[in-house]
Amino acid sequence: MPIVSTQHMDVAAGSLPTHQLLNVDGKRIPDEELDHHLKDLKEADLADFLRDMVVLRRMDNEATALQRQGQLGLWAPLLGQEAAQIGSVRATNDDDFIFPSYREHGVAWARGVQAEDLLSVWRGAQASGWDPNEVNIACQQIVIGSQALHAAGYGMGIKFDGGEQVSVAYFGDGATSQGDVSEAMVFAASYQAPVLFFCQNNQWAISEPVALQSRTNIADRAHGFGLKTWRVDGNDILAVYAATKAALAHARHGLGPTFIEAVTYRMGSHTTADDPTRYRKSEQLEEWKAKDPIDRLVKYLHEMGADVQSYEQRAQNAADEMAAKLRAAITTMEDPKVEELFTNVYAEPHEPTERAAKNYLDYLAEFEGGE
Repeated sequence: MPIVSTQHMDVAAGSLPTHQLLNVDGKRIPDEELDHHLKDLKEADLADFLRDMVVLRRMDNEATALQRQGQLGLWAPLLGQEAAQIGSVRATNDDDFIFPSYREHGVAWARGVQAEDLLSVWRGAQASGWDPNEVNIACQQIVIGSQALHAAGYGMGIKFDGGEQVSVAYFGDGATSQGDVSEAMVFAASYQAPVLFFCQNNQWAISEPVALQSRTNIADRAHGFGLKTWRVDGNDILAVYAATKAALAHARHGLGPTFIEAVTYRMGSHTTADDPTRYRKSEQLEEWKAKDPIDRLVKYLHEMGADVQSYEQRAQNAADEMAAKLRAAITTMEDPKVEELFTNVYAEPHEPTERAAKNYLDYLAEFEGGE
């Protein structure tokens, strides 16, 4: 198999603009298309965004440390993607149903999933840490891109039932190379289902750059399926929030599915089993540090003349409280019993599964009391 060089593979500019409402210095940039979606945002809402992102970053740091300490089996960091997650999920309605990938920890937390319940899955103590019907968010999906099909099917169901909700699928840039995502967009477009496909383009599909899999912007590819599409600066929480509001309104009013490409950067590793220094340059990391979403919002609050110190202290207090509760829960969490591996495989009693459970328990029993 020939080796493909990516040295000179630059993603084409594409036809869609990249919306930015806050630049890296925290200066507000007018946007004729999206500005009116911010009209109801108050300073208190921005303070909540800051709190959410600070808590989320602390959760990510704590989870990474807990994995290094042997308390978690694995963790998928989201450092740098806080605005893309918080800005989008805070734009949804409570009854919109969300289908996340394995990195949308902030989306789950913002929907009401407790941090300890979220991390219990990564510890291996639970097969799923929450009831999706209680918080209208499915459990995290490890299989790349398959949640897009689930979201498309759910959106078709909403349309058939005459509902006003929107089905939301989150995935990364790498997932757009999976057939499931393309098929999901085909079905959603064919049925004009109320679905929002939200792509966090964090520049890396594990160790492969986005330029290797897409010769054009990802948003342009989605546009080709007939979806109303936006491309936004994913480190700009105002742009993410406004575009998500626009996309949800479009889908909610029966105008068909939508797609958002949030251009951001995965500052950490793909997972805690990954070493990103083997495939990316430190200069690129430094470039994206200057685009930090939390710093950008803080600068904007200063521009507004807000009491930033009190907002930062409030956010830090919330992060400390979450971290203390999280560590207390994780470090005292009981390991699951062996027989629980078979408990929820099927909703109804299933004789082959029951037989498999008995056989396995009998096998383990052979080692009890032996030398």
